[in-house]
Amino acid sequence: MRKMDEMEMQISLISIKWAWLYTIIFLFIWSIVNFINTREISIPFILLISQNLIFLGLQTYLKWKLGKDEE
Repeated sequence: MRKMDEMEMQISLISIKWAWLYTIIFLFIWSIVNFINTREISIPFILLISQNLIFLGLQTYLKWKLGKDEE
């Protein structure tokens, strides 16, 4: 398998970002509808929250780690 060039990498990253945004919006709407109907916290809501916690946690950690390595 060959390595991606810069243009292919950029296209891939943009596609991943849009797919992630779609998933977030879909889970949010699903969670709201489910909460209105059942008045309970549902699996889609837990997935939405945990996905974003992992994303933000890893982003913060990697920025800290890369910043530490540059010093």
